[in-house]
Amino acid sequence: MSHPSRQPGPARGFRPLRDLPVVGWLGALVVVVVAHPFLPAPRWLMVHLLLLGAVSHAILVWSRHFAETLLRTVSADRTAESIRLGSLNAGAVLVVLGVVTERWPLTVAGATAVVTAVLWHGAALVVALRKALPSRFDVTVRSYVTAACFLPVGALLGTLLARGLPDLWHERVKLAHAMVNLLGWVGLTVVGTLLTLWPTMLRTRLPDGAEQATRRALPLLAGSVLVAAGGAVVGTRVLVALGLAGYLAGLGVVALPMVKAARGKPPSSYATWSVLAGMVWLVCSLASLAVTVVASPSWRVVDDRFSALTPLLSAGFGAQVLLGALSYLVPVALGGGPGAVRAATTALDRAAAFRVVLVNAGLLVAVLPVPSVVRVLCSMLAFGGMAAFLPLLVVAIRRSRQVRRHVSDTPVEATAPGEAASARARLEEPRRSASGLAVAGLAAVVLAVAAGVAVDPGAVATARSATEDRSQVPATGRTVTATVVARDMRFSPSTLKVAAGDRLVIRLVNADDDTVHDLVLDTGQDSGRLSPGESTRLDVGVVERSIDGWCSVLGHRQMGMVLRIRVTDDPGAPVHGDHHGTSTTGSSTHVEDAAERLDFTARPGRDFVPYDPVLPAVSERRVHRHTFRVREIEREVAPGVTQRLWTFNGRMPGPVLHGKVGDVFEITLVNDGTIGHSIDFHAGSLAPDKPMRTIPPGESLVYRFRATKAGVWMYHCATMPMSAHIANGLFGAVVIEPDDLPPVDRSFLLVQSELYLGPPGGEVDVAKLRAERPDAVVFNGYVNQYDARPLRVRAGERVRVWVLDAGPNRATSFHVVGGQFDTVYAEGAYLLRSPSDGGSQSLALAPAQGGVVELIFPEPGHYPFVSHVMVDAERGAHGVFEVAR
Repeated sequence: MSHPSRQPGPARGFRPLRDLPVVGWLGALVVVVVAHPFLPAPRWLMVHLLLLGAVSHAILVWSRHFAETLLRTVSADRTAESIRLGSLNAGAVLVVLGVVTERWPLTVAGATAVVTAVLWHGAALVVALRKALPSRFDVTVRSYVTAACFLPVGALLGTLLARGLPDLWHERVKLAHAMVNLLGWVGLTVVGTLLTLWPTMLRTRLPDGAEQATRRALPLLAGSVLVAAGGAVVGTRVLVALGLAGYLAGLGVVALPMVKAARGKPPSSYATWSVLAGMVWLVCSLASLAVTVVASPSWRVVDDRFSALTPLLSAGFGAQVLLGALSYLVPVALGGGPGAVRAATTALDRAAAFRVVLVNAGLLVAVLPVPSVVRVLCSMLAFGGMAAFLPLLVVAIRRSRQVRRHVSDTPVEATAPGEAASARARLEEPRRSASGLAVAGLAAVVLAVAAGVAVDPGAVATARSATEDRSQVPATGRTVTATVVARDMRFSPSTLKVAAGDRLVIRLVNADDDTVHDLVLDTGQDSGRLSPGESTRLDVGVVERSIDGWCSVLGHRQMGMVLRIRVTDDPGAPVHGDHHGTSTTGSSTHVEDAAERLDFTARPGRDFVPYDPVLPAVSERRVHRHTFRVREIEREVAPGVTQRLWTFNGRMPGPVLHGKVGDVFEITLVNDGTIGHSIDFHAGSLAPDKPMRTIPPGESLVYRFRATKAGVWMYHCATMPMSAHIANGLFGAVVIEPDDLPPVDRSFLLVQSELYLGPPGGEVDVAKLRAERPDAVVFNGYVNQYDARPLRVRAGERVRVWVLDAGPNRATSFHVVGGQFDTVYAEGAYLLRSPSDGGSQSLALAPAQGGVVELIFPEPGHYPFVSHVMVDAERGAHGVFEVAR
């Protein structure tokens, strides 16, 4: 019993229905990773396909196998095992479907099936423990039983999260759910298994005292999970920190014999290096989380940090331990004798050093504060290194079968020596080239970093030197270096004084926490875009005249982000900018304005599809989960007129949210743009510090709020200058119905906004915006679109129109020509309600206000609807109700 290579026992045989579901879950994970931009809740899907699907199935299969081997028992009830596995997998599928489709009963049914399977599994292990003779390694089985007790608790917490919890509880329960499942269900299983599997994988003896260390660590680990999760639920961060510290201490206890075994026989295969790397990621992630819990001022900060660590705990720890263990265990499960096992092992060990370095270096770079393109490229490399397991598994199965067929057809004494020699050669080859493959993996990550920097204009300094020999001012030979800090829409200092003939080098630092900046000079030089925290050097060259500079990010110059370089001994040098940065230098060449193409009598083409004005039906779900992606698109805003808009999910206005009082909305904002953006929902009431923060390109955040008040609410980008971000398309509506809202025949939503047109295909003209001179005022993002595509209703139908004025500057007075409103609801209260003798002719709204009107059209005909601010009606805020019999 002292040699670990004997612990797993004989090959258990390969049964596809039992062993292949793990491959299915991993394959589904690959699909989700590739298609994640188009899927709801992609991060949640990735984590749960891996941990709830692949890892949990592997736990049920292999913990039973190890338990039988270590206790020297054999289960005759394979049918029960198959039922448990079927229940687990079916339940996991239902949970995924329930969360993605927001159908809570499906989630409950799935969680119940998963819990039933795991509790049944734990009970079967308890029965096996009682029947077996005392065993040196029964602590492994006890760790499996303890782990099985944690999963039902985690499943309950997850089910409550899917239902929706008050904001005060959500972050804490989510943290508790993750710790119970990841550290209890998965972590304790891994710790118990590695007691014997780790030295077996290393092909060395079990260190003395290893099982005693695991016995001491098990209660410490289990108790720490309870303390940490309980602390999260009750809102005591000290308990969470103590629980994490205790768990790390428990890992330290079991790590000592693991390290001792590795020192005697260092890791040399993909399996051993992958498992070791996974455990290192677990320790580092938990240590980082513990520090955050202690130092953070609020649970929201802890939640943000935990969200950032989730990929490391899932991919770095969970995936690497799973793939490493399977790389060792699958060849044994395939069986077929030593030759077949060696052939399968060799296939799964192919390019081991390259894959391990690729995965871990890629993950490490991805968690550093690097440009978004670099992060994406390195994340994909890490994912590719893990995904390589699937094709290698296919190769391993084929190689194993080939060897078994060859052995069965050929006398053993004629083939065994050659086969053994061949297998040994294949095993030695990757060992000889391990260092070279490791260097290749590191080089691939370095190349990804370089490529990301090359394609991201905000990732690298672009120093352009002015040509000295053109200067009419004699060069002094002196070089002056000045540090300029970009922060809060200002350059500090805002003026640099340089002697004529001096060479100026500017060190530009972006000290903002969440906003991209750059510096453009009127000489044509520019720094390139800098993400928060980045810096660069801009060589201005020999200064022979005064120079103006500014931040070219839309709206930043207009908010005062200008820099002046002044020649100290040239008082007559021309000043080309002002305090607001609105003046420019250069020729008077005319630049076309898209407004010159506006024709308010023009009609769009036959293929024009209007923004759907029909209010989506309200869902019965109480938790609404959506992903909003900020996208920059060039789109037509009037016949023949295009602008480059910033949009939520490619639409202006953004997606419509529709719910009832008490509903919870969880919005994942992903910034696929080129500058920082944010989101602000007026329909929720919460401190704006974190959920409304600006996120740089490539980043994401989760904004969660409960709708406690009825009304037509605006949402918009809250990044400065806010007016420019709204005017360029980042706004939308949230409709929260009053409790007593009666049904109607037709329900429409109209969002009024303004267009300040820049050049054709360009972005908003900030000068027009600041002067409050809109080129057009529109309903739902397009000039007069409902003249060309009228809203169709029938005479006698009750029609409800929800109206939001998104501004950013113009008020509205919504009016239906030929109609009278018998119901008016504005800003949370009824001003008029049918039945009543009174009536209303218009609904007056200031920017960011919303309301509802109802009317019945008395007879067929065409009833225009307008903003009765008539100049706005004449420049696009116009449409038609087409009323049929």
